[in-house]
Amino acid sequence: MSTFSDNLLWRYAVKKFDPAKKLTVPELDGVLNAARLAPSSYGLQPYKLLVVTDPDLRARIRNDAAYDQPQVTDSSHLLIFCAKTAVNEAYVDEYVAHIAAVRGVTTDSLKAYRDTMVNSVQRRKSPDITVWCQKQAYIALGFLLTACAQAQIDSCPMEGFDPAKVDEILGLQELGLTATVFCPVGYRSADDPAATKKKVRMPAGEFVIQRQ
Repeated sequence: MSTFSDNLLWRYAVKKFDPAKKLTVPELDGVLNAARLAPSSYGLQPYKLLVVTDPDLRARIRNDAAYDQPQVTDSSHLLIFCAKTAVNEAYVDEYVAHIAAVRGVTTDSLKAYRDTMVNSVQRRKSPDITVWCQKQAYIALGFLLTACAQAQIDSCPMEGFDPAKVDEILGLQELGLTATVFCPVGYRSADDPAATKKKVRMPAGEFVIQRQ
């Protein structure tokens, strides 16, 4: 049985997916749920995870916004983490109402927490708020990549695209979102040349700095 570390060593950024191999619904739901359960600042989750399956949309993204990278169209599913471009008082109040409903408490009992969140987001001005939201999205990406590795589902985090063009193609501006990072998922092709390359990382002694 493979260990957690084994699975992390197994994964790599797939360059060539097998377009004939698709994730099952339970497999896809499992990795999406890992991203949903990821931590975020205050639990606000100021991002969305977009699942793109339409072949025409994916072809347009590949050709017009992603520099003809085949992972965009050949993977089982194209996942796009999209950060919010604004977080306001109304968004915080909606979140507080959700907390109250889930935990069976009153919104009044959460006032101090609510005020802390409102003060925090109001201090952040555009474009700083978008950058903050993007940082939160990357935490969720890490959880999704880890879940994929554990399930031996292949993935490829990608920043090589034009966010403005992706936003235009998918109508993200109207949703108050901007494309932040892609993560195609699926199964590697048997002839992906990247599959045979050894993983290169810093030695632990160089990566970890001890202060005692």
